[in-house]
Amino acid sequence: MLTAVVFDADETLLDLRPAVTGGLVAVLDEMRRRTPVATGVSLADLESDWAAVFRKLRAAPVIEIRRAALARSLARAGLDAHLDEVAALFFARRFALTRPFPDVPPALATLRARYTLGFATNGNSRAERCGLAGEFVFELYAHENGLPKKPHPAFYAAVVEAAGVPAGQIVYVGDSWEHDVVAPRRAGLRSVWLNRYGLPRPAGDGPDAEVSTLADLPAVLAELPGVSSDLPAVASDRPSLRADVPDAGGGPGGARVDLGG
Repeated sequence: MLTAVVFDADETLLDLRPAVTGGLVAVLDEMRRRTPVATGVSLADLESDWAAVFRKLRAAPVIEIRRAALARSLARAGLDAHLDEVAALFFARRFALTRPFPDVPPALATLRARYTLGFATNGNSRAERCGLAGEFVFELYAHENGLPKKPHPAFYAAVVEAAGVPAGQIVYVGDSWEHDVVAPRRAGLRSVWLNRYGLPRPAGDGPDAEVSTLADLPAVLAELPGVSSDLPAVASDRPSLRADVPDAGGGPGGARVDLGG
């Protein structure tokens, strides 16, 4: 019996791309306001600074990674001394722009009638700052109270403890193949891969189901073995309900690019 549905945050529930881009644009504008040297710095430079720093610090808290990336960007224009101000500017803009995807509110409203809903993320997208206040019975954030990041097994153990039910009664929903499909299943949870962008499916053991929109999630969960199907449907114009689809070519297609926070 399935009793709890736990969601990843960024690029699962939250449309992070425009928020991060908006934050970086604000940073770039501020850099150019402070010095003409920054006219030679581009948005692509700021994005590449995140990627370079993330490769080295991926296990660190997201806020630390973002600050390190911003420090690298500021150094391009000799603005190293302004990190605190610029970081505050970035985060203010990033959170102001972070909102749920349109399919999220109706899906959560439907699922809440049957399941315990949880929110568990590696990032710093706090539910109450991103338009999701009060939506979940529990929230878990990596690096709070010593909680390691996904895909560490302790992260999923904390999910099970917070849900208060056996692992097999929990489904984890997210966009990362490694973090939201493979690792949860290894920990005994069920999983649904949210593949919004039609990525090819990696080889190996897959999720219990795959969807391209959360509008399909209530129906998909109702069709999983051991789950009754008396939930109302969520309206969707995207017919992409797939359960246990075969491998779509393997390779790294299911690996997302971490956008940062």
